[in-house]
Amino acid sequence: MRYDLSTIVLKGLVLLPFNELKTDIKINMDIIESAKLFDNNKVLVVTDIDTIEETIDISKLPNVGTIAYVKQAITLPNGLVRITLKGLSRANVIKYSKIDDIEAVVKENKDLRVSNENIIMNKIKKELNEYITLPNTSNSFLNDINDIKSLSVLTDIVAFNISSSAKRLLEYLTEIDPIVRSTMILEDIYKLKEMYQVEQNLDIKLQKKLDDNQKEFFLREKIKLIKQELGDISIMESDYDDLKIRLNNLNAPICIKERIAREIKRYSMIPASSPELSMIRNYIECMLSLPWNNVTFDNDDLLDVREKLDKTHDGLEKVKSRIIEYLGVKKVTNSINGPILCLVGPPGVGKTTLAFSIADAMNRKFAKISVGGINDEAEIIGHRRTYLGASPGRIINQIKKCGSSNPVFLIDEIDKMTSNYKGDPASVMLEVLDQNQNKFFKDNFIEEEYDLSRVMFILTANYIEDIPEALRDRLEIVNLSGYTEYEKLDIARNYLIPKICKDHGLNPESLVISDTILLKIIRNYTKEAGVRELERKLSSIVRKIITSLSDKRISKNKITVTNKLLEEYLGNIEFENNVVKKAEVGVVNALFYTKFGGDVLPIEVTKFKGSGNITLTGSLGSVIKESAIVALDYIKANYSLFNIEYSDIINYDIHIHIPNGAIPKEGPSAGIAITTALISLFTNKKVDSNIAFTGEISLKGHILPIGGLKEKSIGAMRAGVKKIYLPYNNKSDLIELPSEVKENIEFIFVKDYKEVFKGVLS
Repeated sequence: MRYDLSTIVLKGLVLLPFNELKTDIKINMDIIESAKLFDNNKVLVVTDIDTIEETIDISKLPNVGTIAYVKQAITLPNGLVRITLKGLSRANVIKYSKIDDIEAVVKENKDLRVSNENIIMNKIKKELNEYITLPNTSNSFLNDINDIKSLSVLTDIVAFNISSSAKRLLEYLTEIDPIVRSTMILEDIYKLKEMYQVEQNLDIKLQKKLDDNQKEFFLREKIKLIKQELGDISIMESDYDDLKIRLNNLNAPICIKERIAREIKRYSMIPASSPELSMIRNYIECMLSLPWNNVTFDNDDLLDVREKLDKTHDGLEKVKSRIIEYLGVKKVTNSINGPILCLVGPPGVGKTTLAFSIADAMNRKFAKISVGGINDEAEIIGHRRTYLGASPGRIINQIKKCGSSNPVFLIDEIDKMTSNYKGDPASVMLEVLDQNQNKFFKDNFIEEEYDLSRVMFILTANYIEDIPEALRDRLEIVNLSGYTEYEKLDIARNYLIPKICKDHGLNPESLVISDTILLKIIRNYTKEAGVRELERKLSSIVRKIITSLSDKRISKNKITVTNKLLEEYLGNIEFENNVVKKAEVGVVNALFYTKFGGDVLPIEVTKFKGSGNITLTGSLGSVIKESAIVALDYIKANYSLFNIEYSDIINYDIHIHIPNGAIPKEGPSAGIAITTALISLFTNKKVDSNIAFTGEISLKGHILPIGGLKEKSIGAMRAGVKKIYLPYNNKSDLIELPSEVKENIEFIFVKDYKEVFKGVLS
């Protein structure tokens, strides 16, 4: 039968036939009046569970609903209508219409007839009787179903009372077959029973755990009270409570906290006389002290970072740009993988202070270890907890000390690690520095994984050749060369003197040191690539001035350091430039890379009657010795080209000496200088003392490229050299040289030694 009925839309509520529903809704009372006048108090009730907006879109309303009888409708003071609806039957909606209110053309559905209803009804009632015995279940509807003879009525009433989901009730409303609805009811009852059983098992386990904890707590408290009465309470027991509190406050992964909890429990049970007690206590203290998830937040203001780096260090564009790039990428991607920089350069050029400045600019904590001379890998990854005195490695110790999981971590003197029977620390460093492995770094002492991927590692080295190849492959090498005299002058004027005066309590304005005096200190009292010795000399001058002021030997308010005072304070000149004072046969200037950075050392050769033997002295490495042999053989093969009598070569012994024997000399860069010195000796021609040479020579006379051109050029300028012969393939390195070096030195690039001969000795 078809009806035109007014429609009530419920939000999240479903009314099934043969059930009552009481609710407060916002509707127009005209709908109730219209149903009373024209439809015998009947309305269509439909459910909208997909939208929460008050405005109703009739195109989205369901095509099934319930024909209901309006038993009562009362307007409340808040404007809502309290309505009681009695479900009568299911209905299919043919169409909706809306003028002032929603109306629907519906067709009433009659439930299907079922044979053997009693068997199915008895099964449902039996399961219901078992279900209502469960806690928190309602049995108020059981009296309503005792006398029901219709399976259709029974299923609608039961479904309405056991189902709490509007979506499930809509499935019941849509299904017109009572047998299918019966199956759905049995499925729901079984599911509810199973859920209750699972919850009951969980409750039992939880209760047992709580009971065990309470039991342990009460027993411990009882033991504590007994010991207090006897005056026998121990420090260890109070320590146990403190450790538990610290564990509860620890910000660490769950697995770590569980491990610490087990160790604390073990600590509380072990006898006080056991030698293992202190080991366990040290382990717990180490684990509780580590900053597992404590991190600092990086400074994302890239301009501020750059400004801070510029304040502390001039130049070093490559390093600063790399830090800015790292922060820029991290800001965009929130990635925590950072660069592994390796600062390579001679001592005193500021590698360590640069790392500290990077940490300060990035707003990170700073950690530092030195691995120079380490030959035991346990120093890096810790000792196993199998003997007394075991401790974590230096990496974990420094992380613990700085209190952050993402510090700037400086590993100093990476090129001075050694290996022997105790282990190979360089191989262990691979795990520390490899970004694919250090996320799971495992120290032997703590025996748990610690994430090092958030750490920004910076390494330092003096010689890149001494860094193990496998380790060097993981590093981003940044070369820091020595300072020129004028750079040192600026550093002394702008940084060192104000700092030293402040540290010694002297007003910087009362000290006058001219540039001439500063340059004399730099040239004649220091010999270094950096400024450490310069700082020590300036500190010595300031201390002597303060002493003179205290003794009233100086009464002036402003002290000017003169040459006379300089000699009084620092003594006689300590260093003379190594450049040759005058041209001599068999003596030329060679450029070397030493521990002081670049330096000019004269190569001296002489000959005497003999049988063509060669002697080399001056603390020379194997590569330089090979260069001397190659140079002599090249001259023998081309003696006529250089106007040399062959008999003068084979009938004389040759002695090659490089002065300053205390300074080790090594590297493939002395070939040109040795060859030139030998030809000068054999041809009895002098070489200008203002010329220096660097570059290796092959047996065919080809000039091979060298490294460290910047350091060598700075050393040459310091020594007063005016012209340098060097390999043609190093021409591209000229761009790295300071402008004052290029202005004061003429660079001559050569491919073959014949070009050197023509320019110097022909």
